[in-house]
Amino acid sequence: MAELETSKLSEAFSMNGGDGPNSYAKNSTLQRGVVDATKELLSKAIAESLDIETLLSSKTFHIADLGCSVGPNTFFSVENLLEALEFKYQNQGLNSQILEFQVFFNDHTPNDFNMLFKSLAQNRRYYAAGVPGSFYGRLFPNASIQMVHSSYATHWLSRVPKEVADRNTPAWNKGRIYYSNSTDEVVMAYEAQYAEDMEYFLHVRAQEIVHGGLMLLIIIGRPNGTPHSDSRANITFQILGSCLMDLARKGIVSEEKVDSFNVPWYCTSPQEVEAAVERNGCFSIESIENLPAVKPPDNVSKTQLFASHMRAAGEGLVKHHFGEEILDELFDLYQKKLEEQPSAVESGKSISFLVVLKRKA
Repeated sequence: MAELETSKLSEAFSMNGGDGPNSYAKNSTLQRGVVDATKELLSKAIAESLDIETLLSSKTFHIADLGCSVGPNTFFSVENLLEALEFKYQNQGLNSQILEFQVFFNDHTPNDFNMLFKSLAQNRRYYAAGVPGSFYGRLFPNASIQMVHSSYATHWLSRVPKEVADRNTPAWNKGRIYYSNSTDEVVMAYEAQYAEDMEYFLHVRAQEIVHGGLMLLIIIGRPNGTPHSDSRANITFQILGSCLMDLARKGIVSEEKVDSFNVPWYCTSPQEVEAAVERNGCFSIESIENLPAVKPPDNVSKTQLFASHMRAAGEGLVKHHFGEEILDELFDLYQKKLEEQPSAVESGKSISFLVVLKRKA
């Protein structure tokens, strides 16, 4: 298989950096809840699926966290993995103190790696390194990684499907910024883009992960059999799109500019992930489990939480396409619309699920 062309990796946007009020570090409490919810499941996966031969294959155990972003969540995830690995080592009657850990933190090049590494604990029990670049391409040498972890990252596509932004194709997504409530042609374009991206993702990971190594993917998506139009992502992006159209009617942005803006986010299902893994053929599916719903903190309203998380995750995309002048007005309007219809977002269907894959020999 040919490697993913550089042009497909050009749409690289990261979460808001720094530690300001709109930063991802300050607006990722839902993601932290997912980290906590998966701790026992990850420990179980490592205990049951990681071969002792893989543990003993090298004195240094290499872990890659793909789509690490910024803020503390990636460090909590890594600590959970190390704790489970050391427990596995000790259960085998081995001295875990002789095992060294190397952790690679990966994200797109615009990611705020400076902020990330400033947050590293001084007394950490692993060696840390940053690896910039898209995880839809090669990141590591052949058979050099024993474990890959990725949380809430693979729903981002490598790019918006080309035909969606082309007014000369049936898949032109005029007047919308997302696919799930659009025409069949737009939906199929997104489905095809996701299938292609996952094909590359699994292909390159199969080259990088040692035989017997694990890949642990925490994915946000929709339940099996759920139409795209019923997903929570559809509702949240529909509301954001309506805010942009309101700004277009006011003359703040052009309608043509809105027509050419699409969000490269795909709401997958466990069945689609399973099908992609089976097509690839290099990994066995150890388990696919739905995660419990994360309860938002009590000290903030749900609408405020959704609005702040949307800005932390999506501001880079909006800023690149429309400029930063509209950001405050757009996201203030977005929160206002959420407050006017507080039950709308919750009516959408959404799940988080853990996929445990093992590299075949």
